[in-house]
Amino acid sequence: MKLFKCFLLITATVMLTSAGTAVNTYTLSKGYTVSIHGTSNLHDWNENVVTVTGEGSVNWSGDATFDLDALNIKMEVHSIKSTEGSIMDRNTYNALKADDHPEITFTLITPVKAIPVGSHVVAAKINLSIAGVTKAIDMSVTSEATAHGNVAFEGTKTIKMTDYGIKPPVALLGTMRTGDEITIHFKTVFTISR
Repeated sequence: MKLFKCFLLITATVMLTSAGTAVNTYTLSKGYTVSIHGTSNLHDWNENVVTVTGEGSVNWSGDATFDLDALNIKMEVHSIKSTEGSIMDRNTYNALKADDHPEITFTLITPVKAIPVGSHVVAAKINLSIAGVTKAIDMSVTSEATAHGNVAFEGTKTIKMTDYGIKPPVALLGTMRTGDEITIHFKTVFTISR
């Protein structure tokens, strides 16, 4: 009888402890936008990343906050399309070593805790991998969420291509030379998958 009461007490404690939390896996939904902006000696240029996938793990608390435990976003290099046309596309793929490293990835390094429901700016530490080089970066990301609903993230990060071993592309027989700095902007919405 004492063993049965002990079992009931342990079960009730576990249920009460877990009642206020819900861990869910989220998947990147359609309608995302990921763009790359840069400069050159002739004019500014833009590229859009057409194929992006992503998954995250969210731990909901009972106090209208959530923990972002994991987040991974993958961008297919060969899906990058430039406003300057196919020649710039090929130069981009070559510069990013797309055949050997077909994806650019953002991976959350450290979980972000107690993010309030609604729209808030949060600080995140991310591993950014480009052309086979991975570097830890800090980002300020705008999070927008409804309780146990969709979670959206929007952010902008400026980096130097040479920090990732990338030689800035040239086009038009070398007459157009891109600048070293590029800015990556993303706007994503994640929906619950399980």
